[in-house]
Amino acid sequence: MTDTPCPTCGRMFSTSRGMKAHHALSHGEKLPNNTCKHCGTDFHSPYEKAYCSKACHDEGVSFAGENNPNYKGGKSEATCRLCDAAFTYYPSMKKGLYCPDCVQNGSWQTTPSLSGSENPRWTGGKRTVPCDVCTETVERYPSNIGEVVVCSEECRRQWLSQSFRGEGHPNWNGGSLGNYGTGWNRVRKQALERDEYACKHCGTGKGELGRNPDVHHIVPVRWFVESEDHSRADAHTLDNVISLCPSCHRKADFGHISREKLRSLQGSV
Repeated sequence: MTDTPCPTCGRMFSTSRGMKAHHALSHGEKLPNNTCKHCGTDFHSPYEKAYCSKACHDEGVSFAGENNPNYKGGKSEATCRLCDAAFTYYPSMKKGLYCPDCVQNGSWQTTPSLSGSENPRWTGGKRTVPCDVCTETVERYPSNIGEVVVCSEECRRQWLSQSFRGEGHPNWNGGSLGNYGTGWNRVRKQALERDEYACKHCGTGKGELGRNPDVHHIVPVRWFVESEDHSRADAHTLDNVISLCPSCHRKADFGHISREKLRSLQGSV
């Protein structure tokens, strides 16, 4: 076993470890146990350490070029399709077609036309079709041509009036109920007065409609007529009727406004 001298006082020790412990206790300084991989300076660290400082670490550890774990050979070369100039680009980017100068200039770029027949979704433009009500011709895009074509709001109303009457109405059950009978005129007047001559669903009033709103039976008159325990007159009670504009009346007839909603609007729930 070789004796190891203390570098400060010269005392000999049988082991390097003993000498280092002596130097730390007697001379107040721990001896170096590592050598910096970057600058070569000897330094002490309680654990295995490759660099003496953060500065040496930052300078010694590089992720540039081949040191980068994602390195794939650096830039590739290409020739610009416009000006024939040679330029480089990273393979991880889109394949190089144009040099940076041509790309930045951009004057060669043209915006494709998407109007008319040059649009990939072009289907021939507007078509001239006749109105199903008055036969006047109108122009419509194919996407706006359905089973029925109308040229105006007036024709639309007329078509609705003709189409949703009698057997065309979704609630058609075989014919008219005839006169509503005793009590109808009285309860109709009471409902209009209670509802202040306005639609309880959308608020449209008599002035906007140009006439009184409709008065709708929440539970249909037919239900009372067909019931063995009720008469037609039993339908005509103030809590079973509500004032609605023609549009909301149709929605109620089609079931798009529930009975519960109508009752809550007229305040009987």
